[in-house]
Amino acid sequence: MISLGIIGSRGYPYVYSGYETFVKELVERLPLDQFEVTVYCHRGLFKEKPDTIHGIKLVYLPSIETKIFSQLSHSLLSTIHAIWNGKKVLLYVNSANGPFGLITRLFGIKTLINVDGLEWLRPKWKGIGSKYFYFSSWLSTKLFDVVINDSEEMKKVYLREFHRDSKVIAYGANIRYSKDSSLISKWNLAAGSYYLVVGRLIPDNNCDLILNGFLQSSTSRKLVIVGDVPYEDQYAESIKDLAKSDPRVVMTGYVKSSEELAELYHGAYCYIHGHEYGGTNPTMLKAMAYGSCILALETPFNREMLTDGEFGLFFSKNFDSMRSSIEQIDNNQEEAERLEGQSRSGLGKRYDWDEVVSKYSQEIKILTIN
Repeated sequence: MISLGIIGSRGYPYVYSGYETFVKELVERLPLDQFEVTVYCHRGLFKEKPDTIHGIKLVYLPSIETKIFSQLSHSLLSTIHAIWNGKKVLLYVNSANGPFGLITRLFGIKTLINVDGLEWLRPKWKGIGSKYFYFSSWLSTKLFDVVINDSEEMKKVYLREFHRDSKVIAYGANIRYSKDSSLISKWNLAAGSYYLVVGRLIPDNNCDLILNGFLQSSTSRKLVIVGDVPYEDQYAESIKDLAKSDPRVVMTGYVKSSEELAELYHGAYCYIHGHEYGGTNPTMLKAMAYGSCILALETPFNREMLTDGEFGLFFSKNFDSMRSSIEQIDNNQEEAERLEGQSRSGLGKRYDWDEVVSKYSQEIKILTIN
């Protein structure tokens, strides 16, 4: 039996972002006759605190609730608790946890880390924050036994920047078909009548680029923007203010119902993806799994996910390209339907959760043998 601790997410079964979804899919698929799994949870996020769910042990620890220190303080306490309680292997998510490799090395604990995207380039982490993420990512490559990236392109970045090879294990997706199309009527939407954007209102998701390009276009379809930020922010407010200038724009804020969100994907004429710095992006994987026509910002990561245009179209990072791309797909329904029809086939085994978990399981087992 392998004693595994998972550190760096908000916890289980809490689902907020990609990390929590990954943890949920991983722990629910790991064979419990081979793994004793403990997930470390942020105490303040859970009203009910059961010791176990589905055979998965849960530990609730406090954190310093600030944007910078929330996760770091929680990971520190989690690391201490895991070592004290004899965990043999620790899986960390988020490259910000790089420094904790110093502690695990000192105590001889086997470690893996999923380092995710180019956090040091994200506009929200300016100055010291950017420098810290670069340093912690570098430290991850020096201190952790296994470094995991979720795309081949991100593997190249880590080789170039930090001279460390990494394992590539992608993020997963669950294929889904529409179950109740009436759910989108709460926003006065009809299937095929709108473009869809899903993501936090932060600069590296390029919502301003998408919105401005859309406003300059001649389409009669709507633009539905799903997302927000959980704090006061000038960039997010500027998006909301600009959206008010045109009745074609619908701002839903957060959509907490997974069924409603899925139906928004299913009903969209085209999903527009502006995420810039991540590797395998969970939001676009959903668009693929839900059978969306996809129009994505041209980046190496998005090209990898869409197999160089086989499963989606690309736009450049400027207003004119965004506008013309919308107008081109707007006037070519046959192309939109073609892309929609083959979107799910772009997932293959690479983005299948069972395949993903099998690879993590293999890496963990190899660590315990060596």
